[in-house]
Amino acid sequence: MNLHLRRLLAVSVVVVVGMPSRAAEPPFSGTIFLDGDIITATDPSTFESLTEAGIGRRTMFDRRVNGWVTLDAFLFDARYADGLAIEIQVNPEFGDRAEARTQAMEYAPVIGRLPHCLRTDVETVWIHPGTEPFGGGNHNLLIHTGQARRYERDGILEETLVHEASHTSLDTTHARAPNWRAAQAGDAGFISTYARDNPDREDVAESFLLYLALRCRSDRIPPALAGTIRRTMTCRIAYFDTLNLDLRPMVCSEPPGAKQVDHKTERGRLVP
Repeated sequence: MNLHLRRLLAVSVVVVVGMPSRAAEPPFSGTIFLDGDIITATDPSTFESLTEAGIGRRTMFDRRVNGWVTLDAFLFDARYADGLAIEIQVNPEFGDRAEARTQAMEYAPVIGRLPHCLRTDVETVWIHPGTEPFGGGNHNLLIHTGQARRYERDGILEETLVHEASHTSLDTTHARAPNWRAAQAGDAGFISTYARDNPDREDVAESFLLYLALRCRSDRIPPALAGTIRRTMTCRIAYFDTLNLDLRPMVCSEPPGAKQVDHKTERGRLVP
């Protein structure tokens, strides 16, 4: 642990043990809606190729029925320049292979704009029709295309996928880690009411998007937003800094010397 984080966490112990206080009200309700310029369609993607892999029997989660379904899905192998690969499973309701490929090609490059560290544990993507919320976890990203169009209209498709991929690749290792809990305690409160109301399930994902905004897109976000992130997430920012996460293809001024960290994960519940 670096000295900066050690000092911040030491302060958090004093706050928790010696100075009972009322946590500050979160500044936001949710973080994916705050700025659509954190990652945009003009940013680089590591996506390289999409290869048809036939039709295969796959079990997928479908929010329209709020349960698991087993389907003969259209399969595609997406490959990325940083060595990662994902199987994209497309619901047969899309009709034929050509339309299924169109759907896979719609999202494979978008996923390639996410930082490497958020894709390390993404093994599959499920694509269904419908306007249900996206999901992360289960080594997967869940996409409902009607909802995707709404996110695109609002300019937050990539930001939403950052949130969901944080569930997939960060939660299991970090959401209940002692140092993360200490960082939560050391900060004045939570960045959003969604994180506050679901501290074990949503705080990492709600916080990491704005960590990226501060570290890699400070030139795109308003100074007032940057100031709010710094004041609200001081210890959480320090925690993420110590991980030296591989943020490619995003180019970030801080922290320097980013490198890949392997995250051991296990299959878990699907979270919104």
